[in-house]
Amino acid sequence: MKAAVFEEFQQPPTIQNVADPTPSPTGVVIEVKACGICRSDWHGWMGNDPDIALPHVPGHELSGEVVALGSEISNFKLGDRVTLPFVCGCGTCEPCLNGDQQICDRQFQPGFTAWGGFAEYVAIEYADTNLVHLPDEIDFVTASSLGCRFATSYRAIVDQGKVESAQWVAVHGCGGVGLSAIMIAAAFGARVIAVDIAEDKLAFAKEIGAEVVINSAYGLTIEAILDITDGGTHISIDALGHPEILINSVSSLRKRGKHIQVGIMESGQHQTPIPIDKVIARELEIIGSHGMQAHRYPEMLELIRLGKLQPQKLIGKTVSLDDAPSELMDMNNFTSTGVTVIDRF
Repeated sequence: MKAAVFEEFQQPPTIQNVADPTPSPTGVVIEVKACGICRSDWHGWMGNDPDIALPHVPGHELSGEVVALGSEISNFKLGDRVTLPFVCGCGTCEPCLNGDQQICDRQFQPGFTAWGGFAEYVAIEYADTNLVHLPDEIDFVTASSLGCRFATSYRAIVDQGKVESAQWVAVHGCGGVGLSAIMIAAAFGARVIAVDIAEDKLAFAKEIGAEVVINSAYGLTIEAILDITDGGTHISIDALGHPEILINSVSSLRKRGKHIQVGIMESGQHQTPIPIDKVIARELEIIGSHGMQAHRYPEMLELIRLGKLQPQKLIGKTVSLDDAPSELMDMNNFTSTGVTVIDRF
């Protein structure tokens, strides 16, 4: 099969012909119809993920058709249209038995713990537990954009943040995660503040539901949010992953507010300062959010099917697999608006 492979961290991936995958007894092989290009893939290519073994094929936001079945698969058949979370739970450890497959002790992550979707085919483990049937109304490109950014944002806003109508929600960073969070929070009736340094991204954020936009390049972000909201936001999300953003997010919460960390810090920044004085004095909550379980997809997919959520509006462009190496290496430049998806293999 054809795949984008990198053999060293921070060195250009190349398009290669490699062996087709085969399914394990509890796995399947998917013919990839679409795969998102995510900043998390860039982090992996940079060498920030210890689970990656070289050589490696990235890609964790994928959708496609089942073309091979393991001997123990019972919930899926050949030809099924499917997608999946980027964290696949084993189904038997304590977190999985509690319904928390997104923090499985033995998690399988395509594009990280194994080869991913920058390829014509991909092998998926724990398939019965983690594959999600796609409604006919949702196309493969839209489905592939859900796997990391949109689903992660859905869980962050709905399950972790427990957003309520008319609450103030600040989203710091208007990349794929941030734009998804803005759309979802607005769909649930929240009053959304979008924060970024790029005017084009802020303009797009307003189109998809942000009530207020703030260009943080001018400074005074905390003061602006506290003033606009008359005391701070109920929920605030670091959707990018940066020490300054984390501090701004926590510092602009109202009393009993929730900071949700979704963005991944770059290597060397993982031990990041937090304004703990404000956490104590305002009784703030600091919450991590890591993907979303397969069993939570049906609710999200139904809202998409009904048109209450429209992730297809977040697709910035589609590219071919041949374009994937350059697109991946360019992820840290933040030159594009919206989600980039590979749809030609």
